[in-house]
Amino acid sequence: MATRRGGVERVLSKLKNSIENNNYYEAHQMYRTLYFRYLGQKKYTELQTMLFEGAVLLFSHDEVASGTDLAKLYIDTLNDEGADPLEIHFVRISKLYQLIPCDNIDKPMYLSTSLKWSSNGSAHGHPRLHQHIAYGLWQSKKYPEARQHFLQSCDGQGCGNMLVEFHLGKGFNTEYDLFIAQTVLQYLCLKKLLEAANVFKTYTKNHPSIKSEPPFSHPLLNFLWLLLLAIKTSQNLTAYTLLCEKYKQFIDRDPQYLEYLDKIGQNYFGIPPPVRAKPGGMFSGLFDSLLNAMNDDSEDDDQGPGPSGGPSGAQASSSSSSKIKKMEQEDLD
Repeated sequence: MATRRGGVERVLSKLKNSIENNNYYEAHQMYRTLYFRYLGQKKYTELQTMLFEGAVLLFSHDEVASGTDLAKLYIDTLNDEGADPLEIHFVRISKLYQLIPCDNIDKPMYLSTSLKWSSNGSAHGHPRLHQHIAYGLWQSKKYPEARQHFLQSCDGQGCGNMLVEFHLGKGFNTEYDLFIAQTVLQYLCLKKLLEAANVFKTYTKNHPSIKSEPPFSHPLLNFLWLLLLAIKTSQNLTAYTLLCEKYKQFIDRDPQYLEYLDKIGQNYFGIPPPVRAKPGGMFSGLFDSLLNAMNDDSEDDDQGPGPSGGPSGAQASSSSSSKIKKMEQEDLD
């Protein structure tokens, strides 16, 4: 054991001398030697600290290949140890990810292996790691990439603030509603109602072109607000369908919204998955079928017994509209 300790100390001494003499190629070799020594002794904590600090040092001297190599070894060490997804690892992984240049071919693989480790085999990754990555990308003004990681996190508030900056810096004045609409709908497709509500509230509160309480002056924002209310308060299929019909011309601004609404209908309103996609029509796929089914129900009501035997089709529509109006009076909080 004394010999092993002496061997490690000699390598550490050589490493220090290499760094002091700006011999970073030799320093990289010393780091790798220490990697195998510590790994054999299962000194994971010391090894992880050494790899992280060594990678940061090498990156700071433009030794990109060597720094990237140590960053990858850091993830390997977490896997070898079976390390738990802890905050210290998330901070280090995010820092190293920022230091790897965007054109480096190893950068996507580094991220994917990091996310896979953080979620015990799942490709989605731990929400907290996604949050760290998102903030790093936001700091670098890589807004679309940051948004994708915010969607996998639990930080709707941070995402909302980022979207405000994104639109003010990169978007057209007429698109401020589109920037938030896609994100809210995608959060709902991922069954993240709380995050969807938080991103909507933060964006509408802090955007200088909005800064008002609902109802808003822009119809698409009102649609999102009422959709969130419908999910939170009633999850009533008829109200949901009428809401989409009422705001159809604004939903049609982006054909992809229809796909999102199909998925949201499945997630929150009990609509079965489509058997096959149906192109054309008022709504795509099963949403078109849903509206057809509603129309059939209305026709059946019109042929029913009338005022003495139950509500007519017009009365049913009025009742559903009342539900929507009732939801308009409630708050998202």
